[in-house]
This record gives sequence, C-alpha cells and structure tokens, in this order.
Amino acid sequence: MTRVEPADFREFFGSIPTAVAVVTTVDSHGRPQGFTCNAFAAVSPQPPLLLVCVDGRSRSLPSLLSWRAFVLHLLADDGEETARVFASRAVDKFVGLPWFPSEVVREVPVLDRGVLAYAECTLDRVVEAGDHHVLIGRMEAVHLHPRRPVLYQRGTFRSWGGTAEKTVQA
Repeated sequence: MTRVEPADFREFFGSIPTAVAVVTTVDSHGRPQGFTCNAFAAVSPQPPLLLVCVDGRSRSLPSLLSWRAFVLHLLADDGEETARVFASRAVDKFVGLPWFPSEVVREVPVLDRGVLAYAECTLDRVVEAGDHHVLIGRMEAVHLHPRRPVLYQRGTFRSWGGTAEKTVQA
C-alpha cells in the first residue's frame, strides 16, 4: 500500500472543480478577519447547519472560536480578486473592499462585492480533525443574488452558469 502524501492529497482534491467562499468574522478587538475557503458543505436543513473546514494554523481560527459567529460568502464570477486577497497573508484584507456589518450575527463583516450568496451563521460546535477544525454553523439568515458562481480547479478560476435570487431569515 502507498502512503498518501500531503502533495498527493492536494493534487487529488485540486482536480475537482470547487466553489470558492470567503469566511469572515471579528477578532476580540472588533477588527474584521477572514480567509478564502473551498472546504464547506451542507450538514442539515432542520436545523439549518453548514460546515466550514479551517486550517488549525489559520490566523482567523482564534477569532472564529471566540466570536462564535461568521459569514460564509459564496463568490460570484467577479470575485476572483476577493478570493486571492483573502487567501493571502495580508494583515488587513478589508482595505478598499466594500462591506457592511451584519445585523443578524454580531456585526460580522458582510462583503458587498463579488458575492453570489452568503449565510450568516452562529457557531454551533467545533470538531478537531487532523490539522483542521470543522466548524458547524447554524444558518441564521441566507441571502442569494442573481449572479454566476466562480469555480476553482488546479490554480484556475472559471465562471459557471446559473443564477438565483432570494432572502431567507431563520
């Protein structure tokens, strides 16, 4: 049997086109925090739960665990630059980026550009899994916009068809 190396793991999952998201929260000093994420999924419609996987070394993880609220933004086809900024090691990823504080989940930043949809969540529970933490969030509100989603595969962003528009609050 062959051992699966981290590079093999990344290559395997990198071959699958995935939606791209940005997760935002607030640190203990009230400053916005965030990171790009492609490991998220639906968990349950009743109650409405989703999961987000966060690298244990992420600078945003302590803020997520202490603030206990986050917004998961699914990026639209014009969100590539936003994805790159939030994937970077920049100290303030929100400079020049329009956003507003959530009225639903403790003033967590809601991105106002390049977003297909977003879910405002409270942290329900955390599971440690390998070098990551799986955050299960309760969806308190969902907002959908008539946009085309962006997909990411092997280092390339591509647009994909489809639109939706709706707002739901739990």
